[in-house]
Amino acid sequence: MRHQIDDFLRSLQVEKGYSNNTIVAYRNDLEQFAEFLTERAGVNCWTKVDKDCLVAYVNCLRGEREYASATVARKVAATKSFFHHLVSEGRLSEDPSATLDSPKVRKYLPTSISEEDVEKLLKAPLKHDNVRALRDSGLLELLYATGMRVSEVVDLDVDDVDLENSVVHCTSKNGRGKERIIPIYRHAVERLATYLNEGRPKLLRDDDEQALFLNHRGRRLTRQGLWLIIRKYVEEVGIKTPVTPHTLRHSFATHLLNGGADVREVQGLLGHANISTTQVYTQLSQERLREVYDEAHPRAR
Repeated sequence: MRHQIDDFLRSLQVEKGYSNNTIVAYRNDLEQFAEFLTERAGVNCWTKVDKDCLVAYVNCLRGEREYASATVARKVAATKSFFHHLVSEGRLSEDPSATLDSPKVRKYLPTSISEEDVEKLLKAPLKHDNVRALRDSGLLELLYATGMRVSEVVDLDVDDVDLENSVVHCTSKNGRGKERIIPIYRHAVERLATYLNEGRPKLLRDDDEQALFLNHRGRRLTRQGLWLIIRKYVEEVGIKTPVTPHTLRHSFATHLLNGGADVREVQGLLGHANISTTQVYTQLSQERLREVYDEAHPRAR
């Protein structure tokens, strides 16, 4: 059974260009399903899987494992995608997951912070006089200037940033290798230039290292490392709103829309494949508009 999983994951990576993180997630989900089938359902072949097996698996995830609906929905989606692959490859004549329903997942609006809180956060590293503060300043400015995903930022190499033309070249793993060119404002250019000239050379241990942002060991900064940096400054400046690694991305989108940017333009900057993903931010913008209306209109008070 593992052989078919490996074949499926290979097709996702080679033919569809899925990122390594996505492949790892699919592997974990499918291997968990295979383990359930062999140990709990007595099934050791994909041709013997029926809808009853699938329903029992979903019930196990919900009941015994107590996974959140979003997690169960993701695992069901991975399973359905896998069986669709088996049918398309002729390994199965029918798809046992075709009529399997996914759990309804409550849609949460992305959390953003105010422009004032963003300003506090971006100024926080400037209070420190050390090499890491130079890196952190450039890092935070770039996150807010571009709205890039955390994974995209840590994947950047030095050559991906064109300070002369004030742009960054981002190859989106989620966008299956599609490159987008994102403008960066003057303050971000200045902070990045300072980091590249005065900070990065002091962090560098290996001249062959191409990563833009380095950790204290001179290696590429990880997503976890980036999150710890953000959390440090959030606590330092006393921002009360919950902040996640993607909060600056969400704030970038919300503030652009509040400033009058077109949703299609924001979609391109964020690298969203579907406009519906970006339109979540228009809802946030409309909510803010309603607040302003209720506060300002004399008949709404």
